[in-house]
Amino acid sequence: MKPLFNPQMIKKLIGILIILLLIKLLWFSVEVAFTPVQGVNHTEERRAKPLYYRIKLTPNDAPVPPKRTKVVKQAGSIKEIKLLALYHAPDKTVVTVKYKGKSKVLAKGEAVNGFVLEGAGSNFALFRKNGKVYKVTLLKPESSKGSATIRPVSSNNRGDQKSTSAVEGEVIDMGDHKIIDKSLIDHYIKNLDDTYKNIGIKEVKKGDKLEGFRITFVRRGSPFEKLGVKRGDILKSVNGQELTSYNAAFEAYKHIDDTPNVTLTIQRGNKEMELEYEIN
Repeated sequence: MKPLFNPQMIKKLIGILIILLLIKLLWFSVEVAFTPVQGVNHTEERRAKPLYYRIKLTPNDAPVPPKRTKVVKQAGSIKEIKLLALYHAPDKTVVTVKYKGKSKVLAKGEAVNGFVLEGAGSNFALFRKNGKVYKVTLLKPESSKGSATIRPVSSNNRGDQKSTSAVEGEVIDMGDHKIIDKSLIDHYIKNLDDTYKNIGIKEVKKGDKLEGFRITFVRRGSPFEKLGVKRGDILKSVNGQELTSYNAAFEAYKHIDDTPNVTLTIQRGNKEMELEYEIN
């Protein structure tokens, strides 16, 4: 009788099973040794799909606000400045301007409404503002419009020139004081060119401080000579108001007829003295 199983085959099969069992036990030992005690949760990342609309409900980009254009306000115009009077010499420039109904006297370098006086010609003044130069012409006395001519007076012909306007009024010497006709003052206030032809002044400084004005000449026979002032006198104050600027000097000169009595303080040599006047 032939055996159903070959003993050799059975031994080989058992050997293979034992080897597989050992491999399985070895693999299990490795897993136990290297696997973490706590488990690791694996989360699958899912991205939500955007909803689809046939109509655009909201814009993706925020609207850009419109840019606002800043309106730059002009800080005054040169047309607001009127040139009333002008004195121009090689060493000094002084003008009288009218701004917003008020008169103001400016020396070179001084400003009104931001416009700085740079210089002058025979019938115009030059102002500078923000790097630009503006020209303002002299107004006619009889009109607020147009321009007129006023010539600078040189030192060579000051004593020979005669006023083109008739001068009315006199200066009367009363001994301790002098009486000045009001019409005489009105004439020289309105005709500054006649004033410059009859008397000249120059600033006197001590360092940077202006201490008064020295009289450089007085025309012979003129009303200014009759006032008692002389060449070389230093004008210090008028009615107690110190003359520390051209503006102060011309303001005092223009309003001298507003008071019935005027006290002019001068320095003659080393002596300070007062000249008394009565406006009649």
